[in-house]
Amino acid sequence: MKKNYPWILVGLLWVVALLNYMDRQMLSTMKPAIQLDIAELQQATNFGYLMAIFLWVYGWMSPVSGLIADRINRKWLITGSLLVWSAVTLAMGYAQTYNQLYWMRACMGVSEALYIPAGLSLIADYHSSRTRSLAIGIHMTGIYAGQALGGFGATIAAAFSWQQTFHVFGLIGIGYAIVLFFFLKEKEGARETTDQITSPDALQRTSLLKGLGLLFTNISFWIILFYFMIPSLPGWAIKNWLPTLFSENLHIEMAKAGPLATITTAVSSLLGVLAGGMLSDKWVQRNIRGRIYTSAIGIGLTIPALLLLGLGHGLAAIIGAAFCFGFGFGMFDTNNMPILCQFVPARSRATAYGLLNMSGVFAGAYITDILGRSTDAGNLGSSFAMLGGIVALALIVQLSFLRPVQGQEGV
Repeated sequence: MKKNYPWILVGLLWVVALLNYMDRQMLSTMKPAIQLDIAELQQATNFGYLMAIFLWVYGWMSPVSGLIADRINRKWLITGSLLVWSAVTLAMGYAQTYNQLYWMRACMGVSEALYIPAGLSLIADYHSSRTRSLAIGIHMTGIYAGQALGGFGATIAAAFSWQQTFHVFGLIGIGYAIVLFFFLKEKEGARETTDQITSPDALQRTSLLKGLGLLFTNISFWIILFYFMIPSLPGWAIKNWLPTLFSENLHIEMAKAGPLATITTAVSSLLGVLAGGMLSDKWVQRNIRGRIYTSAIGIGLTIPALLLLGLGHGLAAIIGAAFCFGFGFGMFDTNNMPILCQFVPARSRATAYGLLNMSGVFAGAYITDILGRSTDAGNLGSSFAMLGGIVALALIVQLSFLRPVQGQEGV
């Protein structure tokens, strides 16, 4: 049991990742159903505000959650986070006004932000460099499965009601929090032993301000931050606006466009994280930049995909572009924490990833607002296409300046 627990942990957190993304994603496809009861959502700009408030709150909370995860028992942080956001999901089914939905969406941003830095750092602590990318990649498939299931929000709402949809998935999350209470375990001593912290003086040197100072004076961390933030623009655009793009460009109703868009990107991303995880773990054994090259291949695939998504109109072209984007983004996504491990000691990884998450989410909030206005103006497709050029810049920076040192990744 103890020998297999690192993989059992991945399985336990896979479900949490699924619920994390499903609960936030299904709102994007239930807009037609909800706007029948809440008239403000008939304007895409207001819907953009509703999606963006989650991202702004989530972004501000991400570094805070990383700091917390580096200093307290991650089992309780993850379990408590799941319990709270599931309760908020349940409560959203009782919303009767736009303002109620808006503030509950903000509360969800606080609670969901607490999970990702804690979950990824816990997996990184349980797995060595030989399995780290694959383990995180398998965990990431839970995220994409959550996105895919979230795409059925409109379908379920059409069959029953949007209120019942929130109620059911909220109750499922609350029930799973009880499962985590019994089976999730902290990796005791991992953050101390990896960094060789053996004395009170050493512990003092890892204080909050010292830890942040080490991150902010690390040039490689700033490069990783930039490289993470830029692809997050199209990443969040896909999450929040691809169903709308599919509906407009293919001239189909949202109940069909939502599942089609989210399943296409989710399945391709699932394949991408598995392929990227296995390739990266093997490549890094032979070349210290193997993880960076694997991530670069993935990002490279998203550039033509964005152009075709924005400018294409045929079913085959748009589905193919969405698949290509998902596969490439999955290869990128599964290697972010492993690349971070090559430059940041274990005791600061949750904090570092929290800062990365903040930059990516703020980029997502920014692009979500812009695409809301772009949709109202009829320019959603061209806005997607323009994102391809911005991603190319991040790819050049990553390949030019990010150079890990042999042995820096740790156990």
